[in-house]
Amino acid sequence: MEQTGSNSVTQLLLQWRAGDKAALEALVPLVYKDLRAVAHHYLQGERPGHTLQSAALVHEAYLRLVTGSPVPTENRAHFVAVAARLMRQILVDHARAHGAGKRGAGCKIELDEAVEPAQVSRKDLVALDDALSALTKRDEQQAQVVELRCFGGLTIEETAEVLNISPATVKRDWNMAKAWLSRHMRRNYGGKHGSVGQT
Repeated sequence: MEQTGSNSVTQLLLQWRAGDKAALEALVPLVYKDLRAVAHHYLQGERPGHTLQSAALVHEAYLRLVTGSPVPTENRAHFVAVAARLMRQILVDHARAHGAGKRGAGCKIELDEAVEPAQVSRKDLVALDDALSALTKRDEQQAQVVELRCFGGLTIEETAEVLNISPATVKRDWNMAKAWLSRHMRRNYGGKHGSVGQT
């Protein structure tokens, strides 16, 4: 993740959290390259002619940030992780709107250091979103660890910094969350569904 202007990003995040909407407008150009990279990564596996393109996905995430309440992000990595989560939700909403079944056959997701969206179908993305929603109700911190690591692409150390917990706690939560998600996916989707990487 690019570090140029990280001090400016941190200052703008503080201003945005304080209610300065103009700070968000100034922030986006500084992290736009990172956001485009996340969006491109998400859309790599989509069919040709997909109605959402990288720039449109970034724009939609920006609109959700502008119209919502300021998110308590601490630094550049945290902000990009939050934006990545929004992009995931946009794609899940898009998949649901285009009829991706919640419990379709053949769903298989590998949870490893990061989910590779190019390898995750619409149906799988919807299934993982459902599983993460269930995990959030059970253990919000574990769900946050999964979101930051899988969708934000953060390392254990970066995740620990964002959540203000120790790297050891991140590792523990990560392993427990993977085990729980694996059981949940097998129970709800059967067979090999929800296969979990060994990390």
